[in-house]
Amino acid sequence: MKYALRAGQMNGYNFNRQRPVLNYIADFMCKKLNLIIEVDGISHSFKGAQERDLIRQKNLEGAGFTVIRFKDEDVLKNIKRVKQIIFDKIIQLENSPPPHLLKEGDT
Repeated sequence: MKYALRAGQMNGYNFNRQRPVLNYIADFMCKKLNLIIEVDGISHSFKGAQERDLIRQKNLEGAGFTVIRFKDEDVLKNIKRVKQIIFDKIIQLENSPPPHLLKEGDT
């Protein structure tokens, strides 16, 4: 995944690996877009992990981040689709104003 996100390949944006954010470590983060990409390995299928992931995601989204999650298997077997999903989300984020710039009633 790090090769897919390196050196501005995603519409010129840089993603940093293993970045601290709130009380968590994001797998990949683009600060400019407030976009976090999580790649879930086998440990995310253990008891309680999905609930912790959900709480983590809600906390990050509550702080203004957009979170995209992928399974390890998807990254390994279908990186082209994963890259397209990330690229599409970047375009969506570029074309929508940050929440703090929305006027009341613009949602």
